[in-house]
Amino acid sequence: MKIKFISILTIISLFLAACNIGVNPKKHLGEIYSVALDSIMEKDEALNSEMEFIAIDMSNFDDELSEKDKKEIINFFKDKYKVDVMNATFDELKEKKYYNPDKMALDGVLLRIEKIDFKFNNNVFFEGSKYRSGKGAIGVEGTVHYKDGNWKIKESKETWIS
Repeated sequence: MKIKFISILTIISLFLAACNIGVNPKKHLGEIYSVALDSIMEKDEALNSEMEFIAIDMSNFDDELSEKDKKEIINFFKDKYKVDVMNATFDELKEKKYYNPDKMALDGVLLRIEKIDFKFNNNVFFEGSKYRSGKGAIGVEGTVHYKDGNWKIKESKETWIS
């Protein structure tokens, strides 16, 4: 009887462990990018002062993100920061007159993910930036980690500043 009980317990334990290992980050891209971009927003908060908008340059990850993922990211930032949020490149912002030539700065911030690398153990490494002006920008790298059913920032640090 003891052997049967131990066998059943072992099988159940292996089954539960196997279910917990296999999280596919590609199915959670909207959440992963939101967490990564938000960690960039939280760095050098002086760049956020009196911002009228947040622009997120999604041009370099069009192949990875679905329209649903992009909307998830936009809505996350609208809800959290209560400003206009758009998907736009720097050139598009200049064309739409969001760039103030007198101040040589944006009236908001431009967030961008330059690199993303899916690692094992539910870790996603990223490099990104936040731009306000030529003298007001930062680079950030960090890791987003899947823990307790959510994607969370594991670490994030500034890599350059201008």
